[in-house]
Amino acid sequence: MLDDSASPTPSSAAVTTCDQLATGALEGVLAPWGLAVVRVPEGQPIAGSWFGEPEAGIRGQQVFVRGDTPVHSALHEACHLILATVEGRGPVDADAGGDYDEENAVCLLQILLAEGLPGVGSERLMADMDTWGYSFREGSTGAWFEGDAEDARQWLRERGLLDEDGRPVARRVFDTPEPLRPGSSNDGD
Repeated sequence: MLDDSASPTPSSAAVTTCDQLATGALEGVLAPWGLAVVRVPEGQPIAGSWFGEPEAGIRGQQVFVRGDTPVHSALHEACHLILATVEGRGPVDADAGGDYDEENAVCLLQILLAEGLPGVGSERLMADMDTWGYSFREGSTGAWFEGDAEDARQWLRERGLLDEDGRPVARRVFDTPEPLRPGSSNDGD
């Protein structure tokens, strides 16, 4: 469930943020893929953030978030890690690379993974994506998801990441979460 009493930063006030998620919810969605969530203290820089704060960061097999990080950003960057690893690119540090088709697959997978977050779900995540400025030629994330995302679904199916009913097939893309080492480049600094 979401904690509506949490106060997101002004830049993320209109979208669902990580501090609104139930404790452990994001970790529960990402753990089956072998990803670790690193919670960054408020006011601290977010390691591996491609777009800057409050956007999520990625490094190795870790997704870095603060309380004010939008949930759509955390899921989007996590999906970049999953797909970059499946495609044999890595280790990833902020920039997962990929092409147009992979980016669409990332967007689709993040929407599907949102179903595992109590109080969020795909509808709310798609609304947040629209609010944040994701751009699809159909005019909205929902219209793209319902009408023009078949290529993204096929991309994921071909890699064994969607079942025949269009549900994500979690597979550990990393064997175990890499440990955090204080003072190392993966500790959020």
